[in-house]
Amino acid sequence: MVPNNFPEDIFTEPDNVDPDTLANLGPLRRLAGVWQSSKGVDVNPKADGPERREYIERIDMQPIDAQANGPQLFYGLRYHVHILASDEDATFHDQVGYWLWEPATGLVLQTLTIPRGQVAIASGHAKPDDNSLVVTATRGQTEYGICSTAFLEYAFRTDSYRLEITFNDDGSWSYVSDTMLMVHGRPEPFQHRDQNRLVKIEEPKPNPLFQLQESGGLRIGSLRKE
Repeated sequence: MVPNNFPEDIFTEPDNVDPDTLANLGPLRRLAGVWQSSKGVDVNPKADGPERREYIERIDMQPIDAQANGPQLFYGLRYHVHILASDEDATFHDQVGYWLWEPATGLVLQTLTIPRGQVAIASGHAKPDDNSLVVTATRGQTEYGICSTAFLEYAFRTDSYRLEITFNDDGSWSYVSDTMLMVHGRPEPFQHRDQNRLVKIEEPKPNPLFQLQESGGLRIGSLRKE
């Protein structure tokens, strides 16, 4: 099965799915665990011009059990991003979602939800040993797109999102996130950029199904949820 060349049988799920998610994450394996940094930089729009803020970031990425859409199989990580500005204690940014990897096609997905009324699905492709990942989303797309509240559409419309991750030789990873915004009353788009380099502070926990297998309590059945 390759992108946009889907099978006629959309119901039958794969057999003999490996319950060990960490062993099947492809390029996402290097994201698994708990990460932190105090050197993030954010450039965002304000009434009197761009504002530069430094921030402290913590990201928790834990493996989930394999997920199937009929014959399509994903392995993935559930993540939570929590960010504080360096000069204050209130939450600067909070985000939850999933990183997903489809071994059959190399499809990489990032889903994200922000508690200001915005969600997105960004997509890209990668090989298991790639040293970088790029995912993108565009407003108006029905497959991999961006959805926002009426106010955000009016005041800070998000037209596109691009995230590039680079895996560093020392085990850390870095990212550059670019979000193109149309700010109400301004003729030109604003490039909202975040960038950081994170180091691991804790190893990931095995996914629930693999833990059951290791304890001898695994029951084999369909991945489908009734």
